Amino acid sequence: MREFLLYCAGPITGVSFEGCTEWREYVAKKLPAHIKAVSPMRGKNYLAKEKLVKDSYAQHPLGSPKGITCRDRMDVMRCDLLLVNLLGAAKVSIGTVMEIAWADMLRKPIVIVMEKENIHSHAILREAAGFIVETLDEAVEIAIAVLSPTL
Repeated sequence: MREFLLYCAGPITGVSFEGCTEWREYVAKKLPAHIKAVSPMRGKNYLAKEKLVKDSYAQHPLGSPKGITCRDRMDVMRCDLLLVNLLGAAKVSIGTVMEIAWADMLRKPIVIVMEKENIHSHAILREAAGFIVETLDEAVEIAIAVLSPTL
């Protein structure tokens, strides 16, 4: 069976390392063997002690502005579906919005998880999303259905 890639997009700047990684690990564990989760946090264990992650870390190639943009854009380009977790966002995540725009331009399916009153709730994002749900479990269920070639 073909392997599919699901990119886990969501706020990083201003969020703790655990807040960035725990939900992505949860999603990865819920996926069947033919779907692999791709995380923008991979290779960034140098952030493990950060209480709040900054927007970039110039001293680390993967954390520099160019490094973040290059790899995240490549990940969106190679993924089969974008799962976006915006639950509890306190401020707009510019990087996540960029990833949604790239995915939409490439006509990738986009599943957004957010509350009805989320700060990201905007006509353009709602229109770009194929699906908007309120829980990670619902998002995973939809992603599996979209990326599974059989029943």
